[in-house]
Amino acid sequence: MSKKKNNIIVEAKPQYIESQSSPKDERYVFSYTITITNAGVIPAKLLSRHWLITDSNGKVQEIIGDGVIGEQPYLKSGESFRYSSGAMIETPIGVMQGKYLMISDSGDNFKASIPKFTLSIPRIIH
Repeated sequence: MSKKKNNIIVEAKPQYIESQSSPKDERYVFSYTITITNAGVIPAKLLSRHWLITDSNGKVQEIIGDGVIGEQPYLKSGESFRYSSGAMIETPIGVMQGKYLMISDSGDNFKASIPKFTLSIPRIIH
């Protein structure tokens, strides 16, 4: 089976930041680490991001911008780029998902899907 020419895999690992959160003020802060891997055969550059962050009240924050953390990583086949960032929501549980706009060395623009992941405070054990 041949590899797809444009195949970007995105993995996310979220974490609750208790020290920056204030539940009484409806402020829940999360960090997340994203790993972007070029599993395709053609090198590609990340141009922009488009995030949807939804809290459990249904409030949606839409974030659109160039690159990630001020960079536009260029990934050859098999290479990965990892970065960390953060989000703040008004409820203890929410979800994030989105897309990266990529351009391959062959000139193709394509979207790399960021699978939905959950932002959630840790379980409280009594």
